[in-house]
Amino acid sequence: MTPLMTLTTVVTVTAALVSSGCLPSSHGFSVRANGVLRRQPVWRRTGTGPVMSTDMTQEAEAEAEAAAMTATATASAEWWEEFELKDEALAQQVRGDFPILNQPIAPGSDPADTKDLVYLDSAATSQKPTAVLAALDSYYRSENSNVHRGAHVLSRKATASYEGARDAVASFIHASSRNEVIFTSGATQALNLVAASYGRSTIQKDDEIILSEMEHHSNIVPWQVLAEEKGAILKVVPMNKETGHLDMDVFQSLLSDKTKIVTLQHVSNVAACINPIKDIVALTRSKAHPDAKIVLDACQSVPHMPVNVQELGVDFLAASGHKFCAPTGIGFLWGREDLLNAMPPYMGGGEMIDEVFMDHSTFAKAPARFEAGTPAIAQAIGMGAAIAYIQNLGMERIEAYEHELSDYLYRRLSEVPGVTVLGPSDTQGRAALCTFVCEGIHPSDLSTFLDMEGVAIRAGHHCCQPFHRSLGYSHSARASLYFYNTKADIDTFLQHLQDTLRFFGNLGGGNNDNAANGEDADEFVPFI
Repeated sequence: MTPLMTLTTVVTVTAALVSSGCLPSSHGFSVRANGVLRRQPVWRRTGTGPVMSTDMTQEAEAEAEAAAMTATATASAEWWEEFELKDEALAQQVRGDFPILNQPIAPGSDPADTKDLVYLDSAATSQKPTAVLAALDSYYRSENSNVHRGAHVLSRKATASYEGARDAVASFIHASSRNEVIFTSGATQALNLVAASYGRSTIQKDDEIILSEMEHHSNIVPWQVLAEEKGAILKVVPMNKETGHLDMDVFQSLLSDKTKIVTLQHVSNVAACINPIKDIVALTRSKAHPDAKIVLDACQSVPHMPVNVQELGVDFLAASGHKFCAPTGIGFLWGREDLLNAMPPYMGGGEMIDEVFMDHSTFAKAPARFEAGTPAIAQAIGMGAAIAYIQNLGMERIEAYEHELSDYLYRRLSEVPGVTVLGPSDTQGRAALCTFVCEGIHPSDLSTFLDMEGVAIRAGHHCCQPFHRSLGYSHSARASLYFYNTKADIDTFLQHLQDTLRFFGNLGGGNNDNAANGEDADEFVPFI
């Protein structure tokens, strides 16, 4: 295998190419007198093609490069330049509510060299609207106090706002009772809570736990710990490599009267496939143990589509607030109230008790039973404000617009030579993200070069190492969307992606083995 070309190699080679005046790239580099590589514009774009800078010394090569780029742009223009999204008015309506999206950023060392931010990393965390920022500010300015048991006015106001956020979550996911909503630090803690409390109290030796190879590590590791402790058996559902969806035939074959827990993502944060939860629930109820419980990781569904826990029919659901415009450090676990009250506490301390004696303690009912200690009060209030904000926009409208965005991103990305998009090719079954690999360039190098142009994507294994290994890769790049993204965001991303791939191709570092796979890739250390 050709050794992996890392960013250090690229910078060294780039400096040499610049010094000789032979850099055929649209990224723009120059070398100072001391030999230090710096970025500066060497191309300016007008219309659909690039115009050569007057200080280019290799005029013939530059003209050839410009002609090739113009030809590519002209070919793509056959459909996407005239393409319009039906409801881009939604993104235009909300852009002003997100200050961070409207500020210039300086990716490099020169603060004067600014770019417009193109944020395509919402699957990792969403940006926050002014309504959420204002809620946090208001709490700390006018209500800051610990919640519950305080008789003074600040404590009463803080408690009302905090518990109001619980009501907001219950309404948002259609819980049958506010007591079914447990505040956690995020989905990771919520899933660990279920594994540690429900799992430890019910799972026995040789019981079976079914999960998929697509799961986020937070929905794998807790169950591995539980299985090792209890002598239980983990069974893994693969992805159907032909369809890009969960292999439902294998899932059905794994179910047995020993199946005690089925735990799956609602939407894959890598493959972007939307799992058929109602079908999964029906099969589990008919073929698994009568007491089997279904756990749903809804991190990538709750922000993007209407979710009704009663209609889904699952027993537990976990989500992280920061993925739907809420602050970091807050999320929730939804569980059926009878289950929650039958489960032992997850942590001990204040708030979660009924009475404490020196030889024993009794415990409060849910939700207090699972909320020991001073909670994340401001974050919960911020999550309530985030829910109010997106509900005002309408989850059905958000879902419909994101489907338009997702379809457009997938179509455009799939047309780029050397790019492989992971997951289903049926755009009707895809969420608003595309994970992809490129020939001849490591995802971390790609994301670094895109960052130079103000484009933010994610690179790595996305906390899904087993899934990447099953696909034959160690890393991938991911562009993920939210309702504040526009067609222009996607077009800008695609332009700089193609420029970057062209640049690496001209360096001669490409090969037929994807740079995201193999032992060399496993040893790669990202630049940032």
